Amino acid sequence: MRIGGPLERLCRTRGVRSLRGKLTLANVVLLAIGIVAATVVSVMGMRYYLLDQIDSQLIKTRDSLGGSQLTLRQIDSLSALSFVRDRLVPEDEDHAPETVFAAVDSRGAPMEILGFAPTGTQRALAEAIGDPRGLAADSEPHDLSLDGSAYRVTATRLGDGNYALMAAPTDVLHQGVAKAIRLDLAIGTLLLALLACLTMVSVRRRMRPLEDMVETSSAIAEGDLTRRVPSSREATLEVEQLRLALNSMLHQVESAYRTRERSAAQLRSFVADASHELRTPLSAIRGYLQLYDKGMLSDPDERRRTWGRMMAEADRMGRLVDELLTLARLDQQPELRFRNVDLSRLVRDAAEDLRAQQPERPVTVGAQGALLVRADESGLRKVLGNLVGNVRTHTPAEVPVRLQVEREDGVVRLCVADEGPGLCEEDAARVFDRFFRAGGGAGSGLGLAIVQGVVRAHGGEVAVRTAPGEGLAVTVTLPARAGAVP
Repeated sequence: MRIGGPLERLCRTRGVRSLRGKLTLANVVLLAIGIVAATVVSVMGMRYYLLDQIDSQLIKTRDSLGGSQLTLRQIDSLSALSFVRDRLVPEDEDHAPETVFAAVDSRGAPMEILGFAPTGTQRALAEAIGDPRGLAADSEPHDLSLDGSAYRVTATRLGDGNYALMAAPTDVLHQGVAKAIRLDLAIGTLLLALLACLTMVSVRRRMRPLEDMVETSSAIAEGDLTRRVPSSREATLEVEQLRLALNSMLHQVESAYRTRERSAAQLRSFVADASHELRTPLSAIRGYLQLYDKGMLSDPDERRRTWGRMMAEADRMGRLVDELLTLARLDQQPELRFRNVDLSRLVRDAAEDLRAQQPERPVTVGAQGALLVRADESGLRKVLGNLVGNVRTHTPAEVPVRLQVEREDGVVRLCVADEGPGLCEEDAARVFDRFFRAGGGAGSGLGLAIVQGVVRAHGGEVAVRTAPGEGLAVTVTLPARAGAVP
């Protein structure tokens, strides 16, 4: 039998919509069913047991009379029989019914016993039974009602052809059964009320974590993304698992939201900075073209100088566009062309380029012979070019610079360090931001952003170490899974 269906229909009919109410109603209904079943079983068992006792006593008396072939005259001498008491007690006196014994002939007419005429009860018994032969032939007693009282009755044939009728009252039995039913119902009702109260209190305590989840969800919906569902000492295993899963989901949602907001802010800043950087050379080129269109560049030297300025601005704009395209490709996680690259050779090449561009700058190279790594050569050349170019642009020409590469603990570290003015803590925190230029210096502000993008594409990390007056050191770390080859 499926209890869920009837309970659901009952809950809908009664308007019970909360889980607390449904659980309480389910417990009360199940306990009520158990109490009713236990009461029915116990009462029916008690009734059958008591009836069996009465029937056994009647059958024993019937067998003792019928089996001994006594006659009615012989029975007259047995003054202890209960019919004597029935004869001596007035019929209208209020007393509890007792066992009734009556003698009848073969036609069912009551007969005298011990010289006493049959009492009203005996006559009523004989009249209710009628023909005693069928009752005597039946081995089991029958139910009978006399003067509003319930009896179990049986009969036996005596040796002289007459019949003895025996009836035992069962009112006491029925009254006991009724009292037991009332007692069970009273106790059952008390238990149901107690269970309902305990269930409400217990469910409310157990449901507190769910209420906290609702409160937390409402707070998050109002904009407080930092809220989490607190732990509870009363939480069950399933509720605690739900709390942990919900908090994990909320953490992911908050991280995704913060990432989206940060990405959106970076995109807005990137678009604004790119527009500003591109507008400057475009404005210069447009200005020179307007001067040329108005005939204000009649002097050949002035035209050559203007032409050189326009080409410089166009080159600047071209480099800026190339860097933007590089960043866009890195954001799309391009497939790099990995092969064995001698990183020491790339470092020495970068140092030679820097010496050629700034012969007066002291350049030191620290490399351990050939150091092969599995990487994209063009990407590593761009990393070294941007790091060296950053030193060349933002430090005086006489400031020493050191380029060092080494393998340690399964990783490869590349460090480019100078002894220049360094950066303050605020600028160091933003050094990898796009279009960020400390102190408004020269350059596009995209060099270190490209370095970070390329290194991350290789699965590595890049970090800076700097302080005012202590120079700037940029360290690139390529993990072992990048393919370092001994």
